[in-house]
Amino acid sequence: MSIINTSYVDITTFFLVGMPGLEYEHIWISIPICSMDLIAILGNFTILFIINTEPSLHEPIYYFLSMLAMSDLGLSLSTLPTMLSIFLFNAPEISSNACFALEFFIHGFSVLESSVLLIMSFDRYLAIHNPLRYTSILTTVRVAQIGIVFSFKSMFLVLPFPFTLRSLRYCKKNQLSHSYCLHQDVMKLACSDNRTDVIYNFFGAHCLMVDFILIAVSYILILKTLLGIVSKKEHLKALNTCVSHICAVIIFYLPIINLAIVYRFACHVSPLINVLMANVLHLLVPPLMNPIVYCVKTKQIRVRVVAKLCQRKI
Repeated sequence: MSIINTSYVDITTFFLVGMPGLEYEHIWISIPICSMDLIAILGNFTILFIINTEPSLHEPIYYFLSMLAMSDLGLSLSTLPTMLSIFLFNAPEISSNACFALEFFIHGFSVLESSVLLIMSFDRYLAIHNPLRYTSILTTVRVAQIGIVFSFKSMFLVLPFPFTLRSLRYCKKNQLSHSYCLHQDVMKLACSDNRTDVIYNFFGAHCLMVDFILIAVSYILILKTLLGIVSKKEHLKALNTCVSHICAVIIFYLPIINLAIVYRFACHVSPLINVLMANVLHLLVPPLMNPIVYCVKTKQIRVRVVAKLCQRKI
């Protein structure tokens, strides 16, 4: 009787991870996690609705804010199904094709958010450096063109991911490290040569870092411009217009940098810490916090949100 070596059977299903060591508490953990996801979806829908229905908000900065809300909305909608599946229904299985499609959307919307934050940083520089020509330079048509170009850039940057992963063989391990599929996580499970994926993943990560560096450069230029302004009141007014964007940049990039450091140097960190950082800080917090930050710090949006709520009560 021959013995079949199951380690060489092609794997077509992966298993996602909830909270390691807290599997029996998943039903309770699902309440805050799914609530955060649903609040993020509601908040970003609110931002899009307010900007779309208020003609006075049809300006470049609010168009870019709409793009940020759409990328956050995409991230929330991409992660919600697997979060519900794992924590609420205790079903961590996901087919390989569904996993590859999921990681395409997660990476795509993450790259899009990075691109939008970069666009918004240059928007702030242009508004402060050359306020008189701001609206003539950033016309509605030009804003739409910028949005389309960066959307295609984000899509084409991550488009090879599912195809390169699909070309690999998975025959030994099928346990992923997170509650969703990531390119770098899936490619580690391959038992065939994955050098192409490693190189392209390295390239994709550096594209995000280039965005971050360019954002930093834009703020150096903003500070240089502010040094030429004599009035302290104008200084504060100009900086106040950047506070929301700075918060959004910190909320988005800080978890990514922390995760990179943990993966690279902290090999003995608890898997629970990794999952918390990846699930909550990386994918749940930015879509949740961005609408809150912009509603609190942007008077034009805050006033209109309050006005809509008061109308509904009446």
